[in-house]
Amino acid sequence: MKALDFIRTAERFAAVTIFLLMVGLYCVNVLARQVGGTFASEFAWVEEAVRLMSLFLVFLTVGLALERGRHAGVHTWRERIASATGLPLRRIIDAVGFVFCIYLMWLGYQITAFVYGMGQKSPTLNVPVFWIYLAPTIGFALMALRYALSFFGLIDRFAGQATEE
Repeated sequence: MKALDFIRTAERFAAVTIFLLMVGLYCVNVLARQVGGTFASEFAWVEEAVRLMSLFLVFLTVGLALERGRHAGVHTWRERIASATGLPLRRIIDAVGFVFCIYLMWLGYQITAFVYGMGQKSPTLNVPVFWIYLAPTIGFALMALRYALSFFGLIDRFAGQATEE
């Protein structure tokens, strides 16, 4: 599973880098507004940049959160329903989650391609707007990967969750 280890490391590195850049940019922006005077207007792009970075921060980490069992869920009900019905509920959840994430990834790709074709640029950063729509596409692909790995038993995303006995 060296490929998965590489993906995990890349996700963590990207998340930490993005977060530190966001903090640094906001600090510089605050300092420029406090002591910069008219120079502060040169930093108008910071808020838009941080907003874009926060989108990528959220969507790049959803796969990691899913793998660690950090998404919201009613664990005790899931276990009670599974034991009462005998259904492989965890595998059903993984299959439905995978299909849903693949659908959202495809939808995100379609929207990204459409916006890319329009050629629109953001007002202050002057970067193509399709980058905004690329973040959820990547995030749902990473989450679909985790659902698939959990479905096939290659990771146990339920291991860290407490169940009621």
